Amino acid sequence: MVGQLSFFSAEARTPAKADLAGFLCGPGQAVSFARGTAARVYVELRDEWRHGPLKQACAERDVTTELCVNEEGTRFVRTPFRTDLTGLAARWLDGSVKQVPADFELNGAVLRVWALAAGCWVESAYLLGLDPNAPQTHLPLQNALLASGLPCTLVGAPALRVTGRRRLARLAELVGSPPQGVAMSTWPAA
Repeated sequence: MVGQLSFFSAEARTPAKADLAGFLCGPGQAVSFARGTAARVYVELRDEWRHGPLKQACAERDVTTELCVNEEGTRFVRTPFRTDLTGLAARWLDGSVKQVPADFELNGAVLRVWALAAGCWVESAYLLGLDPNAPQTHLPLQNALLASGLPCTLVGAPALRVTGRRRLARLAELVGSPPQGVAMSTWPAA
């Protein structure tokens, strides 16, 4: 039996640049340039496997990426500065401080990018990583997951922890099938 595709599922929506908010739900950052006329998003690569799928997710939204390494050896995936990312950056930044937009609604496409950027299994729970430098985003993101039908718990990683068969099934429904190059053992499933 084939289940009905949710309207909010990543696979039921046309990819949009706004979906790159998934970088910002996790530990990713947005940076504006030239008085807000251009912006970029980027996220630290905590695992090597994330590079290809994040690059592909951005390409599906007509955004190129590059792999960068800073002086400490930390690897990042980042977009170039682009005028079409200024709206996203403006919604998520108050000056230079990251914030969750007041009217933010989490959908499957954003959640899919978030899982690519900062999702992982820990025992029988799926964790969606948060920004340790932006604790003011944690509760609003927890509330956004709740509004999407995903009650979760804030844990100290920091991350939002999704547990339970029905909740994990809902998460898997929203994010869709694993992208090419992503192991089933790292992707949300019931």
